[in-house]
Amino acid sequence: MTMRSSTRNRRALAVASVSAAFILALTSCGSDGDGKGKEGDSAPPSASATPSESSGSDTVKQQDTAAGENVDPNVKLAEIRGQNGVVMVVNQVLRDSGGFVTVQAEVKNDGDKPVNPAQWAGSESVIVRQNLSSVGGATLVDKLGKKRYYVLRDTDGRCLCTTKIAPLQPGDSTAVFMQFPAPPSTTTEVDFSLPTFATASLKISG
Repeated sequence: MTMRSSTRNRRALAVASVSAAFILALTSCGSDGDGKGKEGDSAPPSASATPSESSGSDTVKQQDTAAGENVDPNVKLAEIRGQNGVVMVVNQVLRDSGGFVTVQAEVKNDGDKPVNPAQWAGSESVIVRQNLSSVGGATLVDKLGKKRYYVLRDTDGRCLCTTKIAPLQPGDSTAVFMQFPAPPSTTTEVDFSLPTFATASLKISG
């Protein structure tokens, strides 16, 4: 069955007063863009490294498990194989005027055993702690600009991505989204990585 929920307008969450909290470390990466950490890479700043004076009203609200509105599930930009029979179909990679890129996809368990999504949050302690069972471990790599982009998060480390993903039983699927800082307009293609999935090249629209 499909567990697709309606989403809130994430663009409205990107208020100017918290722009600084959204600017992550855009670190140099190898020209192969395989998404793996290399010498000279650094993790994005944790919540403790962001200004402590940010008020509660400046905090991006926690997202529920949801994908964006007006996304055609029949559009298939890429099919990415994961472990244990899990498949991610990317439906949209959209650049918006606010300076963000949003990746929307559907993840399906085509295997014969239940799948726990906990690993998809990655290994960064702040993301794992604040975003249980999320896709917060996703990254985009701009091979042209030699930079890696992490999922946006607020000053408390809560990501602009799908969270609280329930374990997927065989045959189950769920819609997911991840929002990143946008690379320069000259960059039209990026490498997408999510823990336990293969790396895929995605074209940016918009």
